[in-house]
Amino acid sequence: MSPLVRAPALTLLALLGVGAQAAAFKAVLLVPQDDPRLERARVERAYLGHPTGPATEAVAVALKEARLELEAVGASLTVDTVPVGDAAAARAAAQKAEKAGAVALLADLPADTLLAAVDAVRLPVLNLSAADDRLRGPDCRAHLLHVAPSERMRADALAQTLVARKWSQVLLLTGPGPQDTTRSAAAQAALKRYGLKLAGAKPYKLSADPRERELANPLLLTQGSHDVVWVVDSDGEFARTLPYRTATPRPVVGDAGLVALAWHAQYERFGAPQVSRRLWRQASRPATAQDWQAWLGAKALAAAVVAAPKGPATAVQQALMAGELDGSKGVPMTFRPWDGQLRQPLLLTDGQGVIGTAPVDGVLHPRNHLDTLGADAPEKLCKARPA
Repeated sequence: MSPLVRAPALTLLALLGVGAQAAAFKAVLLVPQDDPRLERARVERAYLGHPTGPATEAVAVALKEARLELEAVGASLTVDTVPVGDAAAARAAAQKAEKAGAVALLADLPADTLLAAVDAVRLPVLNLSAADDRLRGPDCRAHLLHVAPSERMRADALAQTLVARKWSQVLLLTGPGPQDTTRSAAAQAALKRYGLKLAGAKPYKLSADPRERELANPLLLTQGSHDVVWVVDSDGEFARTLPYRTATPRPVVGDAGLVALAWHAQYERFGAPQVSRRLWRQASRPATAQDWQAWLGAKALAAAVVAAPKGPATAVQQALMAGELDGSKGVPMTFRPWDGQLRQPLLLTDGQGVIGTAPVDGVLHPRNHLDTLGADAPEKLCKARPA
């Protein structure tokens, strides 16, 4: 074959970056050592909204999906998993990753451990699981991005749904832990934001003490007039026993009954079944919200590498911050500039199927209706980012 015939093909290969030495990018996934969320008893109960497997499996799926696209632009991406036992270990692992040339960090960590890692480096950090609102407000960071929806987003999604169904009188049941107290405040803020009325607020407590039996009795806790029971239970054990045990026939929402999540394996639109099937093939279990969040975090990083395949690392990081993502939810998703939170629809599920999505129809916003979920720009809660 003459050089004249071969030249166009060589030119095309050069444009695609094929044949050139691949630019190798790497990242690190930080996960909890001996993760208490994955204790056998908890995984067997499969509390709605709780993880049932490690984030590594979903990250592996995203990297496998991105391989051809990365090869086409002459790049590669690897993600190493590092378990960390505490904040000091997270800090050390993050620093080691930065020194080794990692382009970003993925983190499936609780809030305080996550912040220790974030403050130790200048790399972008993708938060895959921590829903704490303070990470988007007083404890936000300029290089911290949130794939996981915030507590406020989940609460707003439920509040919008209650408005749409005209369930305006809400009985709020709150657990004994400090996380429950914080999340209950987010629920009450959502009720106020969408004009719902708090018909009552009661604490509950699972206890074997006969003097406290009233605090764990659904029939006694749900007395009174209300349209719906909203239960805040970060642990999950009380909430799972509440539906169909209320004093009057009322729906349950919050952490049981109807729950707002980033993902559910029974979502059937926009290519979602294919995503869930790929996660099933990798992990041999139904995909959870945490799986989707880990998958999308790795997918976002791979897309940033594709957008800046020759680097430098700063170009990849800028592409990550500004990228538009397809998470099989039917709309393009971007990170909010004011707090680093990923704009995304949320799914309303009872654990068996997806009942609906939020934002609900009719909820409006002057710029992006996805910003009706969670903190909006005018609130200016994150001082580390430009207004």
